[in-house]
Amino acid sequence: MSANVSKAIGVLVMSYGTPESLGGVEAYYTHIRRGHPPTAGQLEDLTSRYRAIVGGVFPLRENTNRQVAALQRTLDELAGEGKFVCYQGLKHAAPYIEDGVAAMAASGITEAVGIVLTPQYSVMSVGGYMKRAKDEAAKHGIALAAIEEYHLHPELIDALSKRVTEGLERLGSDEAMVLFSAHSLPEKILEMNDPYPEQLLATSRAVAQAAGVERWQFTWQSAGQTGQPWLGPDILETIERLSQEGVKAMLVSPVGFVSDHLEVLYDIDIEAAKFAAERGVKLARIRMLNDDPQYMRAMADSVLAAAPERAL
Repeated sequence: MSANVSKAIGVLVMSYGTPESLGGVEAYYTHIRRGHPPTAGQLEDLTSRYRAIVGGVFPLRENTNRQVAALQRTLDELAGEGKFVCYQGLKHAAPYIEDGVAAMAASGITEAVGIVLTPQYSVMSVGGYMKRAKDEAAKHGIALAAIEEYHLHPELIDALSKRVTEGLERLGSDEAMVLFSAHSLPEKILEMNDPYPEQLLATSRAVAQAAGVERWQFTWQSAGQTGQPWLGPDILETIERLSQEGVKAMLVSPVGFVSDHLEVLYDIDIEAAKFAAERGVKLARIRMLNDDPQYMRAMADSVLAAAPERAL
């Protein structure tokens, strides 16, 4: 254990996780299903989606690794080397959230900040990550400060608005509709006064205003098949309705996501694009943030704001 590391502030960077290979899809899906293995049909459906976007290569996990490394570099630049040490913790794949906390404890870290690669808060998403992180941190005597949202950080909004402007120029249509999207959640969050829908709308409004966009709508995507109602309308329903209203060009801006992964590369780039093309609609998508320097600064600023005073 390094003396320098033991005096640093730990930063637990959390995300949903993705399998490391096509061979790991079943174990990943089983974890999502809380230990219940998927049926053969369910497994084939998910595996085929991954196969469609990655072919023989599986780069999705590398996105998160690059984001964590980029955040580390940004914190080193802003606060000085050795002040913060980043660790990774995933919800449904190794290293799990508990593994990340345990790694901090093994390094002798006693103070940490938790942040999720999702700018908007929901008790069912960010709230769940933070509960697991805090429960595990308490076992190790680590004081963990939680960053619950950063959905209106100026650097985040600017990075997204630039991508919207770029995307509209690429589409080449003055009449294009911008569709801001995010992962749907079960409708029951509305009964809990969960801030997730309003925070997503706030992000969308801010990005549209910064990009000078007046023609935009918000829509949901990637709802789970759980037998309970999920937030809608779904992006396919929105494309259908808008196409019937005569809209011929749409730019999808998935402001609830920050990386290239299944919900973007398949649900938008393959499924929604095919659905739109069949209706004579030209559909494009903005570039994802991934390890964009502005996005990293938004996260780093949030970490600095939540960190103990001794780190500043």
